[in-house]
Amino acid sequence: MGDDLIHNFEFVADMARFGESLATEQQIKKKWRFDDKTWEALGADEALVEAIELEKTRRIRSGAAKRERAQALVVEACGVLGEIMRDAGASPKHRIDASKALDAFADPGPTHAPDSSERFIIRIDLTAGGNKDDVILIDKSTGRRGFGDGEVLEPGKDAAPQRLIEAIAAKKDNDDDSRGGAW
Repeated sequence: MGDDLIHNFEFVADMARFGESLATEQQIKKKWRFDDKTWEALGADEALVEAIELEKTRRIRSGAAKRERAQALVVEACGVLGEIMRDAGASPKHRIDASKALDAFADPGPTHAPDSSERFIIRIDLTAGGNKDDVILIDKSTGRRGFGDGEVLEPGKDAAPQRLIEAIAAKKDNDDDSRGGAW
């Protein structure tokens, strides 16, 4: 039986959570429908125990164990804060602080900055490799960027196409002046 379960990622992850005290023996037995004899046999399977230990290490290194433990403690904290808030003998300041903390738990909003490592770049070269001033660059990470000046454009407005037309027209005018003629 252990040979089949060693390749079952969900089971190995559940057992890692059990090893981290995030799940109880009863929860695991119920979910996987194990009796006491099967439970003992699984604990004696060295290969399975090694796979579970490797998963525990992976969860620690990835931060999954820390996040799940913190989430479990926050759930417990809600109960404690609720008791403080309802305790008529508690200081009014503590009751108000507990209410504020519970409100923050109820709707935490965004808690992390957006991942700025994902980007896209649009490069429009108007001179086929000539002067670097003849290149329009749109570099997007967390907000819309203007052309070459780093100006942030407001999302939802249709400014980008108009700005592109203006930049191309300005380039054309500059080229006309320098060459003394049309493109």
